[in-house]
Amino acid sequence: MYSKYILIADSGSTKTDWACIQTETGHYQPVQSAGINPFYQTTEEIIPVLQSQVVPGIGGDIEEIHFYGAGCANEQSSLPVTNALKHCFPSATIVEVASDMLGAARGLCGHEPGLACILGTGANNAFFDGHRITHSIGSLGFWLGDEGSGSYLGKTLVVHYLQNELPEDLHERFVKDYPGLDRLTVLDHAYKKPYPNRYFASYSKFIAENRTHEFIRTLLSHAFGLFTKKYILKHANATQYPVHFTGSIAYYYQDILRSVLENNGLKTGRILKSPLEGLIGYHLTDLKA
Repeated sequence: MYSKYILIADSGSTKTDWACIQTETGHYQPVQSAGINPFYQTTEEIIPVLQSQVVPGIGGDIEEIHFYGAGCANEQSSLPVTNALKHCFPSATIVEVASDMLGAARGLCGHEPGLACILGTGANNAFFDGHRITHSIGSLGFWLGDEGSGSYLGKTLVVHYLQNELPEDLHERFVKDYPGLDRLTVLDHAYKKPYPNRYFASYSKFIAENRTHEFIRTLLSHAFGLFTKKYILKHANATQYPVHFTGSIAYYYQDILRSVLENNGLKTGRILKSPLEGLIGYHLTDLKA
């Protein structure tokens, strides 16, 4: 097989995981950068991120790029990313920019059919037939959906706090960790400052630190139940296929997630923190085919 360097990226709103792969050996150099999302960023804003955080960690001339990212729903919406990649990696003859959902599906399912789900800063879902996505219950994003995601969990927690609905012991811990947090500060982050999804997702740290508290476990279980009801169970024959997940929320709370899926008669598949390893295998397999 002709050896070349290919670059694969899995990007969410918070961070991007990259792998520069030498195809002959399969060895790769991991790189991490800030999240890249064309819904929030222009080409001119993405280029400096690539130049300062990605290019220095890449060895060899890149001939092929496969970028999977949040906000890359179609060719038009992906243009800021496509243009930035072509600018920073002019040697690349193939530049594929696709949705993070397709990346998750390829990384989780490989070439087999199944349901692929994302539970990270945001949330999404799709049925993958082994070749392409054939059906998805469309994500409505942070303000109108994203049930079960880190941003949803953080938003729900903060609302409980502001409305004095947290148990007393949990309320005291929250005040200690976030002194001075008030309604106006939260509203400012929610409606005036950029990336409200990242802001609310940052409260996932508190949820993780208090995951054994019954209130938090109930909050997690309820959120995963909503995701299951609103997205997974709406797919025809959902119980006949494995349900795979990727994302930090699914990975770190997989005990609760598995319990919710089992209670709904669903078969749990792979639960990965990132689909990158699966994507590396997927693309190397295609190159050898």
